[in-house]
Amino acid sequence: MAKNRDIPTDLQPNPADYAFDLDGVLSAVVGLRSTAPSDAFTASALGTEREGSGIVIGDDGLLLTMGYLIMEAETIWITSADGRAVPGHALAFDGETGFGLVQPLGKLGLPKLELGDSGEAALGEAVLFASAGGRRRAIETRVVGRQEFAGYWEYLLDDAIFTAPAHPFWGGGALIGKDAELLGVGSLILQQGDAEGRRLDMNMIVPIGELHPILDDLRRYGQVLRPARPWLGIYAMEDDDTVMIGGLADGGPGDRAGLHTGDRVLAVEGKEITDLAALWRGVWACGPAGARVTLTVQRGERRLNVPVATIDRRSLLKTPRMH
Repeated sequence: MAKNRDIPTDLQPNPADYAFDLDGVLSAVVGLRSTAPSDAFTASALGTEREGSGIVIGDDGLLLTMGYLIMEAETIWITSADGRAVPGHALAFDGETGFGLVQPLGKLGLPKLELGDSGEAALGEAVLFASAGGRRRAIETRVVGRQEFAGYWEYLLDDAIFTAPAHPFWGGGALIGKDAELLGVGSLILQQGDAEGRRLDMNMIVPIGELHPILDDLRRYGQVLRPARPWLGIYAMEDDDTVMIGGLADGGPGDRAGLHTGDRVLAVEGKEITDLAALWRGVWACGPAGARVTLTVQRGERRLNVPVATIDRRSLLKTPRMH
């Protein structure tokens, strides 16, 4: 890892400030590098080469990460802080939380992080955020927000964790509490207002509490055994007090139904919506994947009702190959 990609020294954690073996704990965060085929459904949005971190959470070396790093991956390589590399298999992905699991196909011999209580990541709490690379890639940060997060890609968390200062290598990184337990997994970097109304660069963290009820299913079946949510195949954004379609998945349900980039979504099944969270909740309330969802949109001077035959997004994804 190049030195100029290290966290500034004044932001790195000092082992003397921690009651646990800092370097040992940080060694549980490893590097992930994956490649997906050029014809993968996610290739246009996520690229074919992806890099981030994974976190050892199992005695067998099982890794927790963010699913966008491993979706449709043909190959995965896991790299420890001491430079050892072993291949991995994309074991599971959950679209609702965004979590992914990777099974190493060789012995890592690394300690695991215990799963903590993400409720302990209270506003103002001092925490560590670590990507692969040990202390040089760890940052001392604080929880600056606990609130709802709606993503443009048909994604919603009721209680996301936000931390600042932001970690520049966030994908799949570990949010670690004062007891050396895993409190969440890094997903994004974004700018958002904090509790005092300032605008900050911060990381959005998926709370580990989202993993507890689904981990067994992910390990056993590669997915959570629940009805799939209906998927529109739209990329939406908030614009003042309306929601606008900023893009469409080629050949996706919204594209086939005749929705256009620039359409403003006014209602779902006749119920007015004014933000992304209301849009996604309205769509998901229509039933499981396959449900027909009628969006009311404003297109120029016209107000249109557009029925969309939703699908299960997983049906478009390539199944990872076992090495």
